[in-house]
Amino acid sequence: MRFCFNPAVMATVGDDYSVQVSGLQFSYPGQAPFIADFNLQLKPGSRCLLVGANGSGKTTLLRILAGKHMWPACLSWRLLEQDSWLCWRNTLAGGLFSRAHDLWSAVEGADPSRREQLIGLLDIDLEWRMHKVSDGQRRRVQICMGLLQLYKVLLLDEITVDLDVVARMDLLSFFVTECEERGATVVYATHIFDGLETWATHLAHVEDGKLKGLYKMNEIPELCAVGKSKTLLQVVESWLRKEREAQLLREKDELSRPTKPLVTSPWASSRHMAYYR
Repeated sequence: MRFCFNPAVMATVGDDYSVQVSGLQFSYPGQAPFIADFNLQLKPGSRCLLVGANGSGKTTLLRILAGKHMWPACLSWRLLEQDSWLCWRNTLAGGLFSRAHDLWSAVEGADPSRREQLIGLLDIDLEWRMHKVSDGQRRRVQICMGLLQLYKVLLLDEITVDLDVVARMDLLSFFVTECEERGATVVYATHIFDGLETWATHLAHVEDGKLKGLYKMNEIPELCAVGKSKTLLQVVESWLRKEREAQLLREKDELSRPTKPLVTSPWASSRHMAYYR
């Protein structure tokens, strides 16, 4: 894996951001950069939706920010000292303990009042047996564990896919309170946009590993048009459809280009000739 950054870009960024990424590049060995010249700055209290097509780089970016990828000391990006990472792909809580009651001792040093608040918010029954409950109920226990400790930056990757609508909306309201009262920052990658028009403060659009745009929600024309405003789902769908159409045109153009004729001479060099010296 390879990370690069441009220190000249970093020098122009102030210190009042909770998330600060400048000139980030990432590539796997032997491949072109998958994430290139990525810049993202968010101030405390921001709730940023990370949107983009499958494979656009959202999860990779979140993994970098969460420290799930190793990076050299020269890499310049920063989060505030306390951060938390929640991902739906993590092992479900059933593999951690047998009963939800064990939440009382799950995280050392957790505030008891915060623990009670989260257990009530997520409607967790402390008598649940983890091997007998549904995926959604196990997901609630996992989310509760992830939120027990206070954080300054919270990175979320599709954590609500197993939750019912009531649990999802209650959890999103909890994040609003965290941001407004404690100055926490939330970066949330999701494909479920119901009810998020008024929840988010920012929208980060990722395309092919690049930040195509970082918008304030109240400044997106399609969402604010008087009398003809669209839903967030409609706006993101139109963006992704245009991306797909452009990708299909590029692929069609590549297929139409003439290819080099095959070399049929028996004396032509071949990689197999390397074995005969």
